[in-house]
Amino acid sequence: MSKLILIVEDEPDLVENLDYNLRREGFEADAALTGQQALARLHERPLPDLIVLDLMLPDLSGFEICRRVRADQTTRHIPILMLTARGEDHERVEGFEAGADDYVVKPFNVRELMLRVRAVLRRSEGPDDAPALDQVSFGRLRVDFPAVRVWIDDEPISLTALEFRLLETLFTRRGRAQSREVLLSDVWDIQADVMTRTVDTHIKRLREKLGPCGPYIETLRGIGYRFCATPPDL
Repeated sequence: MSKLILIVEDEPDLVENLDYNLRREGFEADAALTGQQALARLHERPLPDLIVLDLMLPDLSGFEICRRVRADQTTRHIPILMLTARGEDHERVEGFEAGADDYVVKPFNVRELMLRVRAVLRRSEGPDDAPALDQVSFGRLRVDFPAVRVWIDDEPISLTALEFRLLETLFTRRGRAQSREVLLSDVWDIQADVMTRTVDTHIKRLREKLGPCGPYIETLRGIGYRFCATPPDL
């Protein structure tokens, strides 16, 4: 079944261009020209599999829409790719802090954008019949990296593509301290000197979703974070 992409963009010509290229790549596409239209569409079914979101809309900012999507239990799992002419470091950081999974600056290469769409979708969902190979158990946590799936006490949990990438980065380096600067570079691909709470915000969200396994991610004051080397008794 084709993946459904919701385009949230107020420029009709760009919407037409994105719709054409997404459908040419085998996706289904829907569009909203304002933030309110986008939020209304998210109360309909089927839900989109990914949102391509402009920041500069006539009514609501893309940042606000992103925050609302992440705050709603029914939509928080939907990956968001921000597509905007605003490419300053602090704006990219704000986008990731709001909950975006990827950030593409206009003007963009269509082929690169399609590859990024596929990459975000691939990270956000694994097939239901994925084999058990390559699954790693760690205490009460079980992760299938190829299938992008996570379980706690054999109960599946839903992570966004970015949250899974953050978990994978920390987990594969367990027992080793990771500074905020290293995580910004390796998870968000941001080389920025701006002050940011991006890492802290996403660590908090990830811990909340991991529930009883949240303490596996340790805070190192003045340094950053570390995934514990061995499972603690919880």
